[in-house]
Amino acid sequence: MNIPLVDLKAQYQPLKEDILYRIADVLESMWLFLGENVQAFETEFAGFCEVEYAIGVSEGTTAIQLALMACDVGPGDEVITVSHTFVATAEAIALAGARPVFVDIDLHTYTMDVEQIERWITPHTRAIVPVHLYGQPADMDPIMEIAEQHNLWVIEDACQAHGAHYKGRRTGGLGHMAAYSFYFSKNLGAYGEAGIVTTNDEKLAEKVRMLRDHGSSQRYHHDVIGMNGRLDEIQAAVLRAKLPYLESWNEQRRANATHYTELLSDIAGVVPPHVADYAEHVFHLYVVRGPHRDGLFSHLREHGVGASIHYPVPCHLQPAFQSLGYIPGDLPVTELVVDEIVSLPMYAELTAEQRVYVVDTIREFYDRSR
Repeated sequence: MNIPLVDLKAQYQPLKEDILYRIADVLESMWLFLGENVQAFETEFAGFCEVEYAIGVSEGTTAIQLALMACDVGPGDEVITVSHTFVATAEAIALAGARPVFVDIDLHTYTMDVEQIERWITPHTRAIVPVHLYGQPADMDPIMEIAEQHNLWVIEDACQAHGAHYKGRRTGGLGHMAAYSFYFSKNLGAYGEAGIVTTNDEKLAEKVRMLRDHGSSQRYHHDVIGMNGRLDEIQAAVLRAKLPYLESWNEQRRANATHYTELLSDIAGVVPPHVADYAEHVFHLYVVRGPHRDGLFSHLREHGVGASIHYPVPCHLQPAFQSLGYIPGDLPVTELVVDEIVSLPMYAELTAEQRVYVVDTIREFYDRSR
């Protein structure tokens, strides 16, 4: 049996006719940027996230960068975030001109360890970027309390958490701003690159709108230096076709995760995802930890299971951030986790038979190892 990590074709086929119609409609109009589909999707996604404003942008990295820029974060500033994330989180901070400051993660949730934050706050700290990793929100209430005490901005990296809840509230409106990616494999994915910034602050929303379009609020009149960070009409049209299904897809992902966890319960040493009491997880990824990870990963791949490792080298040990001066051992929990994790296939259309096969393959590996 061959089981991909993500099966995009299985999602596409039932929606094919509607998506192709919407794309053709955009091409007939030849209004390709910031048109009616972008405006409508911004309204629809803001409603989904239960926030006042959503501003469509070119992709998730730009979403984080624009949110930081809207908060006037730049050269000389420090931004606290985690190292166990896709590099774009830290990259966006650096692109905004600030210095990423990495804190360790909680061993159970793999999100920011809130107990670590205050020790890294300095007079240069301007913002905190918690990451809702794998689809589970970070513990936002204590983060917001710390931010309020120290007059810091909080920008949620919600790029993997479309539709997740924290204490009954959607991600996207928990901090001052939030950034989403619609990379094609996300719970809500475009057919190219796309992203969005959400906020309840009208002034911040207006700044992002201006910054995404070369610092312009009126054509050929540029108030500030911005960038080309616009969302295009075709991607917005695709996202509008998919958005009504996101809730049901997330529900199915949770059901799949529950089944995985039940199946894994009798395999000693394998640690399934922990769902925090405060969270409604949307399982962008289903990530387990276990001994002999590299051997397990190879075994899964050899037997047709599209496993992956997110992310084998943490940001603080990447060559791109060598100048920050981090060394092995600085973030012990992060470094432990990245040596033990493996991502299993996860998508709404994943069948029970496929899930059983994946777990049987894991069980076979550990039975042989013993």
